Amino acid sequence: MPKRVLQGTVVSDKNDKTVVVLVERRFAHPIFKKTVRRTKRYKAHDEANACKVGDIVLIEETRPISKDKSWIVVESQAQQAQ
Repeated sequence: MPKRVLQGTVVSDKNDKTVVVLVERRFAHPIFKKTVRRTKRYKAHDEANACKVGDIVLIEETRPISKDKSWIVVESQAQQAQ
């Protein structure tokens, strides 16, 4: 079975080797047909502490690394400074 890959935005990098990634999904409401946004936060393993707040990252499902961390950062696109 293939591993799930999600794209999201880093919202916290305060923990050592861990980032919190906010993933948003959009879908049409089954009755009202309006687009609904749902968000979920995942803790992901970042071995090099390379990701910063605001970066767009790809995370991949993996074996459990800690109690609530079972994702790893696969690819990071640094957000440009403004």
